[in-house]
Amino acid sequence: MVFKRNIFSRTLSNGMRADFAIGMENGVYIAVLYVGGRLIPGPTQPQPLVPPKDDVTHWMGNRPSVGLSDAETEKIIQAVSLENSVLQHRIPKKG
Repeated sequence: MVFKRNIFSRTLSNGMRADFAIGMENGVYIAVLYVGGRLIPGPTQPQPLVPPKDDVTHWMGNRPSVGLSDAETEKIIQAVSLENSVLQHRIPKKG
């Protein structure tokens, strides 16, 4: 996985810093989570939290998982989609 850029950071309730970033894997951009500077494996996009808890509607990461609000989720999805749309624009069309 190749790191592209940081989307946003926040301090978790345990005092650790969580960085939500964009990385490239297998030729496409994905959302990645770093906690305390360590890459946390997990889904490549925010996943719905069922059922939502207060303002936490989505999550990322596996051990630890980090909860996300709707606004944070939208910010991540938009950033990754934008990077992938630019990537698709640069790929020459066959034909």
